[in-house]
Amino acid sequence: MTSVRMAVNELRRVSAGKLPKLAVFALILVPLLYGSLYLYANWDPYGNLKNVPAALVVQDTGATSSDGKHLEAGKEVATELLSGKKFDWRQVSASEAEAGVANDKYTFALTLPADFSQALLSPSEFKPRQGIITLTTNDANNYLGSTIANTVVSEVRRSVSAKIGTEAADKLLLGFSTIRGKTAEAADGATKLADGQAKLLDGSQKLVDGLNTAYDKTGTAVDGANRLRDGSAEVSSGLGTLRDQTKDLPSQSQQLNDGATKLANGSQQLADNLPKIADGNAQFAQKGNEIASIGQQFVGGLDQLNGTVAQDLKNAGFTDDQVKQVMDALGKARKPIDDVNGKIQTAAGQLNALADGSKQAAAGAKDLAAGAQQLSAGTSKLAAATPAMVSGINRLNDGAKQVADGNAQMADQLPQLRDGLGQLRDGATQLRDGEKTAVDGSAKLRDGLNDGVNQIPNPDDPTRQATAKTIGDPVAVKSAHQSEAGTYGAGLAPFFLGLATWIGGFVLFLLLRPLSRRALAAGQSSLRIAVGGWLPAAALGVAQVVVMYAMVTLAVGIHPARPFATFGFLLLTSMTFIAIIHALNALLGAVGKFLGLVLLILQLVSAGGTFPWQTIPGPLHPLHVGLPMGYVVDGLRHLIYGGDLSSIGKDVGVLVGYLVLGLALSTYAAYKQRVWTPSRLKPELVL
Repeated sequence: MTSVRMAVNELRRVSAGKLPKLAVFALILVPLLYGSLYLYANWDPYGNLKNVPAALVVQDTGATSSDGKHLEAGKEVATELLSGKKFDWRQVSASEAEAGVANDKYTFALTLPADFSQALLSPSEFKPRQGIITLTTNDANNYLGSTIANTVVSEVRRSVSAKIGTEAADKLLLGFSTIRGKTAEAADGATKLADGQAKLLDGSQKLVDGLNTAYDKTGTAVDGANRLRDGSAEVSSGLGTLRDQTKDLPSQSQQLNDGATKLANGSQQLADNLPKIADGNAQFAQKGNEIASIGQQFVGGLDQLNGTVAQDLKNAGFTDDQVKQVMDALGKARKPIDDVNGKIQTAAGQLNALADGSKQAAAGAKDLAAGAQQLSAGTSKLAAATPAMVSGINRLNDGAKQVADGNAQMADQLPQLRDGLGQLRDGATQLRDGEKTAVDGSAKLRDGLNDGVNQIPNPDDPTRQATAKTIGDPVAVKSAHQSEAGTYGAGLAPFFLGLATWIGGFVLFLLLRPLSRRALAAGQSSLRIAVGGWLPAAALGVAQVVVMYAMVTLAVGIHPARPFATFGFLLLTSMTFIAIIHALNALLGAVGKFLGLVLLILQLVSAGGTFPWQTIPGPLHPLHVGLPMGYVVDGLRHLIYGGDLSSIGKDVGVLVGYLVLGLALSTYAAYKQRVWTPSRLKPELVL
């Protein structure tokens, strides 16, 4: 009997009669019920969150910022949540929300406190505190509901943070624009300051140069003042000498006048005694010439003194006008002396003429008498003018003393003036050096402010708003799906389709016999018996996969990226799982059925069908690697979602290996069961 014949006979046995046929049909539908109905029920739970009741409590009273802007963040958040309709939001009081979460009227409650807006505005007043959103949950209502609520609160928190951050960043950038404007004004002021400092430095330099020049000239002035002091002292001394020499001049001129009178009176006697008179006249003329010489020397000394005084005054730094005034005063003081000198010179000339004429006196006694009268008149005038000349010389002497004293005081004070100029020059030099530092500092301030202006951002309104939005919400998520499941149900499909094939294979052996008793009794080949026992279950497994695959693709809405490969992989999965369960039943009987259930549980927790398998506890990792369900889930994911197929060879290889192993164990079981034992005839446990 061939294996196919054994399989056909087993199928006839389990389908003989109406109820057995219905039972076989029900077994075919088991994977369909498990796979398609479960996937349908969990197809898109997130799309139906709008039916989940949630309480919203808005206690926020609003707040006003320092710039007068009123913020009601609580109402804005409530409006956004209510308009979004992601949950069945119901705005209620705090007590009603608390009670509703406790009695399962609301899955969770979201509370925005009274100071919510105030807290959001607190950073602008440098009294920062966080705005608190209170989430009230009750895991007795639904644990995943609390998890989803936490996700919603995180999204609300992110949205509020982005909005407040955007507004804060906008104010910050606007403040930058204001700072830039003020800094630009400061830079203009610094530029003007630098220009003023530069001009002030030029003035300070000119002041220093002028003081240096004045200081140098005062040195020359000191020398000139010393020379002027010495010269004026010499003049004063000379005038004193002249005064001493001319103090007797009035008496002498009077004597001359008396002599002239006598001469007039004795002219007659002179005529009588001409030789003696001529000699006397010659002597008198000689005396007159000596007086005239003295007067001329005195006037010449005055002229030299005038030149010396004028030159010393010029050297001392007096202006031409000042020198002229002094010389005019000296001229007025010496005018009587010049007048007297002129008269003396005239009289000397007359005396000379008299001396000459005395030789002719004998011939012109009458003329001599007249000349004597004239000489007497001239000497009278000379005698009258001599006191005035002497008085002028005295006044000139007194003035010269005053000039000498003034020059001495000036000579004494000029060094002090020079020292003061030196100190002033040093102070001006320090001022100039300080101005240089100030110029450098103001230039650096100007350059720094100008550089700072260029570094301070000054975006236009659209750029500022876009920048503020980016600062407030800097990170956006761009999804790049290499492969995408689409819905929550589609994401679970690989796991539940694999479980459905295992459960389908498990329930088949509630009706089917693992090994044909007739073939065992007839001594058929162990391999033929094993294959013959596996084939009817494999055929029904194919029917299960066909019905399930058609339902989940046509009715539920799963559309595999590789439909034929997915269908073929499900067929291989079903055959492999049936081979494993067949081997357990054939080798261990009732215990094998129990182990099949245990393997189902172990694969449920280790296959990684919901969470990544790496999240399971470490002791379960060997189960994921060793049991076939993890490879089924991996293969179906890549085939249904259209992922990379580099690992599909390993998945198929593992399933084929388990298929061969299952048939090998079934063959071994068939070999052992060709010998009947008391435990086989009367087993201790029957399932």
